[in-house]
This record gives sequence, C-alpha cells and structure tokens, in this order.
Amino acid sequence: MEVISTVIGYPYIGENRQWKRTVEKFWKGNLSEEQFQKDLKEQRLKNIQRQHELGIDYITVGDFTLYDRMLDLAFMFGLVPERYQSLVNETEFTRYYAMARGAKNVVACEMTKWFNTNYHYIVPEYEGTRLKLTHNKIVDYFLEAKNELNIITKPTLIGPYTFIDLTKGYDQKSRATFIFQLLPLYADVIQQLVDAGAEWIQLEEPSLTKSLPEDEVRLVEEMYKQLSESVPAAKIMLQTYFEALTSYERLSQLPVAGIGLDFVHGKKENMDSIRKYGFPSEKFIGIGCINGRDIWSANLAEVVSDIQSVLSLSGAQSVWIESSCSLQHVPVTTISEKQLDPVLLNALAFADEKIKEIVHVSTYISSQHWLEEKVVSKSMLAIEALSTHSARHNKNIHASLQSITETDFSRALPYEERRTIQKQVLQLPDFPTTTIGSFPQSAEVKKTRAAWRKNQMTDNEYAAFIKKETARWVEIQEDIGLDVFVHGEFERTDMVEFFGEKLSGFAFTTNAWVVSYGSRCVKPPIIYGDVEWTNPMTVKEVIDAQKLTNKYVKGMLTGPVTILNWSFVRNDIPREVVANQIAIALRQEIRALEEAGIAIIQVDEPALREGLPLRQENWSEYVNWAVKAFKLATSSVKIETQIHTHMCYCEFNDFIDPIRELDADVISLETSRSHGELISSLKKNAYELGIGLGVYDIHSPRVPVVSEIMGILEESLQVISIEQFWINPDCGLKTRQESETVAALKNMVKAAKQIREVTGSILH
Repeated sequence: MEVISTVIGYPYIGENRQWKRTVEKFWKGNLSEEQFQKDLKEQRLKNIQRQHELGIDYITVGDFTLYDRMLDLAFMFGLVPERYQSLVNETEFTRYYAMARGAKNVVACEMTKWFNTNYHYIVPEYEGTRLKLTHNKIVDYFLEAKNELNIITKPTLIGPYTFIDLTKGYDQKSRATFIFQLLPLYADVIQQLVDAGAEWIQLEEPSLTKSLPEDEVRLVEEMYKQLSESVPAAKIMLQTYFEALTSYERLSQLPVAGIGLDFVHGKKENMDSIRKYGFPSEKFIGIGCINGRDIWSANLAEVVSDIQSVLSLSGAQSVWIESSCSLQHVPVTTISEKQLDPVLLNALAFADEKIKEIVHVSTYISSQHWLEEKVVSKSMLAIEALSTHSARHNKNIHASLQSITETDFSRALPYEERRTIQKQVLQLPDFPTTTIGSFPQSAEVKKTRAAWRKNQMTDNEYAAFIKKETARWVEIQEDIGLDVFVHGEFERTDMVEFFGEKLSGFAFTTNAWVVSYGSRCVKPPIIYGDVEWTNPMTVKEVIDAQKLTNKYVKGMLTGPVTILNWSFVRNDIPREVVANQIAIALRQEIRALEEAGIAIIQVDEPALREGLPLRQENWSEYVNWAVKAFKLATSSVKIETQIHTHMCYCEFNDFIDPIRELDADVISLETSRSHGELISSLKKNAYELGIGLGVYDIHSPRVPVVSEIMGILEESLQVISIEQFWINPDCGLKTRQESETVAALKNMVKAAKQIREVTGSILH
C-alpha cells in the first residue's frame, strides 16, 4: 500500500506574524517593492523548510498569498473590475491591493466569510471582460521550492467550480461565457505546472460539499471532463473539506487521479457513501483525519481506527493521510506557549503539532509501527487529564443551566409595543446616527497597553490613560454630531479576548495567531472549562463616558455565539451547552449595565452565520440553539432598554429569518460593499425591526463623500421605513486612522441631516 502524508495548506502568516508585518510595512511605503518580494520569498521558503523538517511527504505550495487566494486567482485571470482602470498606469501591487483595500476614489471589492469559517475572502467580480492568464504565480512558487530547496512540492489552487461559485456579477447567460473563458486558463495553469515537473496538482473544491442541484452536478462533471482532456498528463487531487462530498455516487467518478475527503466534519456521511457506493479503485483517496480547524490533540488510536475503517470500506491501495482542511485556520506552533496550564498545554496541537500527528499515523498505517514509543498512550493521557480538570466541573454553572425555562428566551413585550415605549423614553431623532463600537486604536493606545501588560505602569495609571482617551473621543463625537455615542473600547484588544479574560473557563495564548482577513490577525481564546461571570466587565468604562455627555452611550458586549465561534472551543460537550454558559454570563453583565443606568446595550453577533452547516437542510438545529443563546443573554432587560446587535461580512439573503428571530430592537448590517444585494433581499422579504445599514466601508482607508452615502440612504428607503432606520458605518473603526475616521463620520452625519430634510423628518 502506498501511503503519503500531506496537509492541504499551511499557515502563511508565520509564527510571529512576519507576513503581516512585511505586508503592512509595504503598504505604509516603508519597504521597497524589491525588498517586499525578497522578504516574502524568504518567508515562503522558511515555511516549506519547516514542514520538510517535520517529516511530511508532500509539502504544498500555492497556499501562500499576498492578501487572499481568491483575489490572487482573480488577478491572475485578469478579472479586474472596470473601476480599477484608472490605476492602469500604477504598479501591479497597487492595482492588486486596491481591489483588496480600495484606493482614492475607488472602492474595494466585496469581502465575505470563507464558507463557515472566520476567514474573509475577496469576492471576484465578473463584468464580461475577456479573461486572460496574466502571470502564473503558482508555477513560480513551485519552481522556487524546486530550485532553492530541491523539493518537489504539491501546487494547490482553488478549483474552478468553487471559484465560479464564489464569483459574483454574472447571470445565467453570462455565466456560461465566464465558464467557457475560465476553463482554458485553468488548463494552461495546470499544463505549465506539469511542464515544470509537478507530480501532483491539488484543486480545492469546498463548494462540492454544498447541496448541488442536478444541473450543477452535470456542470461539474463537464468541467472536469474538459480539464482532463485538456491536460491528460496532470495528476489532479480533487480536495474537498468542511463537509462530506455531495452527490458522492457521481462526483467520486470525476476523471481525476485522487479525491480528498473530510473525515472530521464530514465523517459520517463520507463513511456512509463509501459503504454504499465504494471508492474508485484506480484513484488515490485523501483521508482528512486530523482536524484542521481546532487546536486539540488527536486521540491517535481513534484516528488510526478511523483510517483503517476507511481503507477497509474503500479497498483503496493508494492513500494520502492529511489534515481535514488547510491548517491556516489554526496557529503555527505551541512552542512559545510556556505560560499555559501544563494540563491544557499537553492537550493542544497547532499546525506543526498536527503535522507531527499526521506523520505518526501515516507511518503506522504503512509500517504497523509507531515512530515513537508510547506516543499513543501519551496522547490519551493528555486528553484524559484535561477531561478531569476541575475547570470542567463547575457545579454552579451546571445548576444554572438546569434552571433555565422557556420564559428566559422571550422579551416581556413584542417589538411593536417596545418600539413605541422606547421612542417615548429615548427621544431620538429619525435616522439616528451611531457607530458600531470601537474607535481607532492609535500607536499610543497600543504602546500604553503593551507597557501595562509588561508591568511597566500600574493599573491605576493605565485606567487613567483609558479614561482620558475615552473622554477625548466623547468630545470628538460631540463635535461630529452623532446621536448615540460609544465609549470607544480603548481598553479592549479584541472583542472576544477582552471578555474571555474576565470570565472563568478561558485560557489565553502568547502567540497563537490566525488570519481573519488581509493582514488582520486574531488570537482566539481557548474555552477549555465551564464559563462563569464573576464581576462586571464593561460597566466602569461605559459609565465614565456617560458622565461626560447628555447623549446616550451604548453598552458594548460581544454576543454568546460570536464568543463561541471566534474561540477555540472545548470538544467534550456540545457547542450549544457552551453557548448557553456564555449567554448566562452575559445576561448578568447586561443586568449590571442596566442597574448602572445604561439605556442602550449592543450585543454583537457578527459570527452568528458562520457557524451554520454548509448545507441549508442542516441549518435548523444550529439556528435554533444559536438564536436561543442570544435571547437567553438579552431577554431579561426592561421594556424601555433598547437591545442592538451587529453583523458583518456574510451573505444575508438567505438568513433574514434567523436575524428576525433574534428579536433585537435594532440590528446594524454591513452593506457598503454589497448594498444592492441586501436591498433586493429586503424587497422580497421585509424586515420589520429596527435596522442600521452600514453606509460606508471601514476596511478601506478612503473617505466616502456625502452624495455617495446619500445614494445608499435614498435607495434603502425603498425597503426600510423611517421609523426603523438607523445610520452607521458597516463595522468597528478600530483599525482605521483617526483623521479618516472623523472625516468619514462627519460626512455620514451630514448625509443623515440631508435625508431628514428630504423626508421632512423631525425630532421626536
């Protein structure tokens, strides 16, 4: 039996976020283009060398990016929207990063979630322009490893069906033209890789794990038939992940040399499909058996048992033992995590440790011997030690969960009645303006926080600094003329980490970074024990701000499902139970805010949608408990207390009903990059509660003009009544510069005043 160890992809950001620092230096003009390329090449080669030293058989290239891999392909295929033609005389990097981040007078491409992960990709836009292969960066990466390290790697690129599926801008007729143009370009890329000496080429097709109608299955079959005929010498590994392969009976027969299947998140269905339909004897099977999306050590004995079951059912003689998906969704290594509880640390596996696990099990499958003595018992003992940890056996929390009743999930009055009361109490104008929560975290804020964390300043000195910065931004908001203020969140590093640090059951790492979008990296908390509220977490800072103004200052919390989905979560109990534990803690925090006199409380749930199963027919169970967790956190408030929530960068067209079920008084949504799509959705499926449409893109440094914002507001009035309408940016402002933030918000407030004049709105 031929057994090969590999991973679908490896984290490109580096153990110490070297990639992020390099890219941001280049953006700021502190790095020449030549040095920029040299530094990135060094980082790519280091990643390959590291995996080689860990003992993996097939190392992947093409998993590295300048910003985002969907954008890489769009740019490589000449899929550049017309609005960027004004940059035709600029450098390639200028045009590329303009599509990602925007440029002066040019808006960025839309950004949305990569399937059900917290990674955001740039959405390619097809405008009917003629496609062409501009430059094959994938073959460059392959030759780089071959020539510099003498390593024959496995090139990877997002497969043609997934690329088409995630591209926007075509109708049914133009889609056919798009596909007709795109397939020869894929064939050219693959042929060049074959000519360069690539033995295997990986095409990633996560869209093949979604439910596909008959015509789409036929399309996939025809696409791969044409690819196979165009490049018959190519050995293609069709790689699926995040779920089981859909339409298995037919798609497993595609003319490719191998098919990779996820035996973590799609384990049961993939097993059932193989049991029912077998597996093509001539193909390699990729067994994705090490979880690429969590940070827990694998039970190696169980993994080997699963692999043996797959081999027995499939009869496969040629096997890839691999991660369930790319390892970009986990941190690089545990090596620097010295401060963690040893019991927890021993039960963790990041990317490098997962590669070691893959090498261990693939060696055993091929030789029936383990590389290291007692490696299996060590993994089992580590898992058992964590399961008996006192942090996982909090009697108070277990009692609170048992005491929950149905009344805990409902507000005292329906929205229409609440709205009337809140209008009378709050006395806000029509089209009230606000922001999502955070304001720019300047170099001084970051420097001061770092000094405090290093014990270079006292708690009192740090608190005084935060109070002063908060006061400064209250004054700025007064000058801008916003209607509802926020305190700015200068005490917070991350919207999840901040709360985790103040709740029991969480652990925090030193260097466990993962990429969220572009150069934005996050360090997710680890929920390893029972979650419990102990003391107020946000009250002091909000009250400090409220004392300085007669305007309302919102209480700002991160919702239970977002805290769950943006953390690495214990895997010994259902996620629903963990969500309810967090909800009970937030319920207590909301009570503390109310008691302190805060009348508007925002509970953000930007990650609500990303927890959905990929297939819509499997949504109901998740939606039910996720919505109930939000309502458990928020439903105990007084009638006159206004509950806000916020969501960003995901497709809402098929998610309006769950949003409505949250029963939040006001929801703010990202719409600046995809405004027309949401408006069309609301025309078909009206939304009756309060809603704030994000009127400009905070992920771009450009300042929107008033007329641009007015266009969004006027179009939105087609589907949203004046009584419902709030005006806000599309997301938090933490990553923006102060000058651009103030300028953009001033234009937003000017637009709000204009729309009030246009509609004849008055103060209530």
